[in-house]
Amino acid sequence: MSEDTIQYLVLDRYDPSCNMARYYVLSIETSLFGDAALIRQWGRIGRSGQTRIELYETRSRAVEALETWLQRKRRRGYEIRDG
Repeated sequence: MSEDTIQYLVLDRYDPSCNMARYYVLSIETSLFGDAALIRQWGRIGRSGQTRIELYETRSRAVEALETWLQRKRRRGYEIRDG
């Protein structure tokens, strides 16, 4: 993922047999101090979830972290939401 691409991803995971409907959002934003921040939000669809913010010295390191989380979530069955 290059720095020119959209760095906001919404992932969903559905499994009706387990009554599972979850979301995971990954985004990169600039912090108040100019650092790159990877923002992760997750929870059950339709409910407020949790948020974690991780700061990185450069945007490229934040992109690397986003790609790592994306791979982890794809392995667990999450799919990128269309649209």
